[in-house]
Amino acid sequence: MKKLVISSFLVLSLFGFMAISLNTADASVRVRGYTTKRGTYVAPSYRSNPDSSRYNNYSTKGNYNPYTGKKGYTDPYKYNW
Repeated sequence: MKKLVISSFLVLSLFGFMAISLNTADASVRVRGYTTKRGTYVAPSYRSNPDSSRYNNYSTKGNYNPYTGKKGYTDPYKYNW
């Protein structure tokens, strides 16, 4: 019984570690607020980490923004000029 408890604790610890490491892979970047030339203030926000992929952005279909809860709307297969 003692071995079962210890082994189950180790397995659950491993899964917990994996979940934490998966969450850190979805890192985001905070964007500072700023004022435009016309005097309009744009509030600070978060965006996904910059990289060369079109498939892992918050605005891509199939993804969602965890800060706003909005679903992605951009088609990653459509070529944008």
